[in-house]
Amino acid sequence: MAKPDDRSAATREAVTATASVEEARKAAEGVGQQAAPQRGPSDPFTQNLRRAVLPLLVLHMMRDEPSYGNQMMERISTATAGVLSVNPNTMYPLLRQLESKGFIQGKWEHPERRSRRYYSLTATGREEYSRLREEARPVLETLAQSLQGIMDQVFD
Repeated sequence: MAKPDDRSAATREAVTATASVEEARKAAEGVGQQAAPQRGPSDPFTQNLRRAVLPLLVLHMMRDEPSYGNQMMERISTATAGVLSVNPNTMYPLLRQLESKGFIQGKWEHPERRSRRYYSLTATGREEYSRLREEARPVLETLAQSLQGIMDQVFD
């Protein structure tokens, strides 16, 4: 079992990591205009897709019923046919950030012990979900047009 000091350190690290999620969200606003700066080798297609739609997908996954982190990671991978895979180092800082902003509310499945933490949308989260849907539409349309252009070139 982790000592309180270990948990405090882990919490501080997680809070620091959430800053990168906010940076990614801001970078998504410029997708289609200018590529976001690269940090080492990565795929610009999935990087831009992740930045543009990951917060939207997470909120979308809990719009009808509460959901937990691993479930959302699996559902996102399935919904995107594996093109967008999310790991715990991305998902959990994002969930903490969304919760700290009041967009979602988390509750432990078994409050007396650590278990699954189910997240549900708040009223503010529903507003953010609507806003993100509008913001992501042009990004997704641009990506779809780009892919269609490749299909047309290669298979016509």
